[in-house]
Formats: sequence, structure tokens, C-alpha cells
Amino acid sequence: MKVLAYTSPARGHLNPMMGPLLELRRRGAEVHVRTLTPAVEAVRAAGLEAEPLAPQIEALKHTDHLASNQMASGARSYATFKARAPLEVPDFEAALGAVGPDLALVDCTTYGAKAVAERNGIPWAESQPFLLQEAAPGVPPAGLGMRPMRSPLGPLRDRSFNLVASRFDSRFRLPPVNAGRRAAGLPPLADLAESHHRGALTLYFTAEPFDYPRPLPANVRMVGPGLWDPPGTEPVELPAGERPLVLVACSSEFQDDGEIAAAALAGLRDRYRLVVTTAGVDPASLGDPGDALVDRFLPHAEILPHADVVVCHGGMGVTQKALSFGVPVCVVPWGRDQLDVAAHVVEAGAGTRVARRRLSPARLATAVEEARACRPGAERIKAGYEATGGAGAAADALEALLHPAPTR
Repeated sequence: MKVLAYTSPARGHLNPMMGPLLELRRRGAEVHVRTLTPAVEAVRAAGLEAEPLAPQIEALKHTDHLASNQMASGARSYATFKARAPLEVPDFEAALGAVGPDLALVDCTTYGAKAVAERNGIPWAESQPFLLQEAAPGVPPAGLGMRPMRSPLGPLRDRSFNLVASRFDSRFRLPPVNAGRRAAGLPPLADLAESHHRGALTLYFTAEPFDYPRPLPANVRMVGPGLWDPPGTEPVELPAGERPLVLVACSSEFQDDGEIAAAALAGLRDRYRLVVTTAGVDPASLGDPGDALVDRFLPHAEILPHADVVVCHGGMGVTQKALSFGVPVCVVPWGRDQLDVAAHVVEAGAGTRVARRRLSPARLATAVEEARACRPGAERIKAGYEATGGAGAAADALEALLHPAPTR
């Protein structure tokens, strides 16, 4: 079996795919990946075939960190996806021609690639590395960081905000879908709801109780979080001492969130051992780290077994990875879907939240101390993730697209 995986140029969209892809490789599949250039060597080192995306796609960077509010941030993000979509069409077509796959796994934000997969009729699945954004009973509208309201006013609140979300969808989220479809020669869709889960399978990289209870379409399969990390070149030497350990993680895709690391170094260093991964933020901009370990990238899987709390921006990758180890989280949501991620953490009793505009060393220190008491909630989420079957169950579901169970 040949498998082709196609991602957006973001580590947070590649990493969840890697678990199922490596499991398919272990079972004998030939796996090819098209992804961001800086990750190609790590994917090859893991044992998969890999080539970079077209440079024109990678050149289109997100600028949502420049927006002044959540609505403007979302508009900027979807404008980037819209600009990429027509470029993904020839890039994915070239990958299909070069590999000749039996099966494709396509990132949910690569609208051009998804349109080509639909047009060509190849068996394909969609990779959903963040929370579903479609409306559902009892689930608050996406993007606003709202928790479920279980009083009689809850449905009224949700209907009101769903109207706002629907206008945003029509104006900003539907155009990238149709940009990809037009470039692939498919007719445009009239409503965003028509675009959801058009592949035979959607791998949904989360599980309850992190996600709110909701009815799922028949072709959506919860498989828990992606846990793959590129290995480090050397073992991580944690700061010495008996103080509790806090892992502080900035976004793997640049969001200008270095203030989180700076607040942690200023407010936590006296009471905790700190490991800080800055990713797109220059470590030198943070000044003297003292006895903290600061690096752009370190394999979190080596650190999390020793961590008491994780402080992060609320990206799905690092948040769920922490919870998969039963480690509670203190989230400082910086933008994108991170307000919702923070709301899910708090609703599950698995951590705390500090508003970006209220971030200070003192407030962060208080929130981290409160998060330490949330380990039982984190452990409940860990058990929910494990119950999905993880990468093995995802690989089973992908293989079933080629070998469906006989109907009676």
C-alpha cells in the first residue's frame, strides 16, 4: 500500500499525522509526506519518504499576530489559506503523479489539495488537528473561548452567537474552500456546512472529556492527540534541584508570543525549575535565563514525565500533549483557536487560564500554582485519550478505506 500525506506548512499540522503514518509504515506501507521544508529531514529520519511543499506555498506566512482583535485575526488566517489554496492544486497533483498512492491523508486547511482529492476520486481521509468548528447542540460557537452554558439561557446564547459565527463563515471561511475548488475545476459550494468532512474519513485528533460531548458525523473518528516529536540530537538535561518543574512552550508557528516566556522567567524562576522552548522567538530576546533551560526546540516527550505544570499559548499540539501525560496546563491564549482550547482546559478541570491582556509575572505565578491542583482533571483527559486507541486505531481506520468490512 502506498500512502501520500499532505500538510499545511505548520508543525502543529504535521506532528499529529505522524503517529498514524509511522504505524502504517510499521505495518508495511510505503508512506510519502509533503510538508514544510524545515521538517523534511526529521520526517525522513523517522523512516518516511518526504519532500517539501512548493516554495510559493511556504512563502505565504500567517500574519494574524498583527491583528488587533480575534475577528481580525481569524480574517487574516483565512486570507492566508485562501491565497495558498490555488497553489496547492498543482502541488498536490504533482505529488499524486510522482507517488501514485492508493490512499491520501490531507490536512483540513489545505483546501486546494482536498478539492483535488475529491475530484480525482482517490480514497482519502482528512486530518483534523484542532477542535471541530461546526455548530452542535450544547456546544458554544467556535472562536470565542466560551464554555457550555447549561442553564435555560444557554441555547439562546448559543443561537445568538451562532448567527455571528455564520456571518464570519460566509465572509471569511467559505472563500478559501471555493478558491481551492475553483482551482481544481470543481463547482463552488453555497454554504460552509457543505464543506465539512467530504472525505470518506476524518481523523479527529482529540477525545472526550477534552472535547465537549457532541454528536459526530459517521465518518469522523476520534483518535486522541498526536504525540510525535522530532527527537533531539542529545538527551535533555533538566535543571537540577528539588523544586517543581514547569515546561513553558511558545508556539511552533510564529505568533509573537514571547511575552509568555518572559513572564514565566520573571515570575516563576524563584519557585520552580523552568524549561522554556521558544520556537519562533529568539531566546536572546528574553535576556539572562538564570538557571532555566531555554532553547528553541526540545523534545517535549522527554520533559513531560517530569513536569508538574505546562505553561503555553494554548496550541492544540502542546496542550494535548501535556494532558496526554496527565500534566495540568496553564494556558495564556494568544489567538487563533487558542481561546477555545483554554476554555476546554478549564471546563475539564485540567488547568487554568490567564488572559493575554492581563498577563503579568504575578498573575502567571498564581495561575500556575492553581493549575498544580488540577492533575486529577488532566488524568481524566489522559484516560479519555488512551481509550480511543490512538495511532493504532487511526491506522486501522485508514486501512479500512481500502479494505472495508463486508456488509450484511
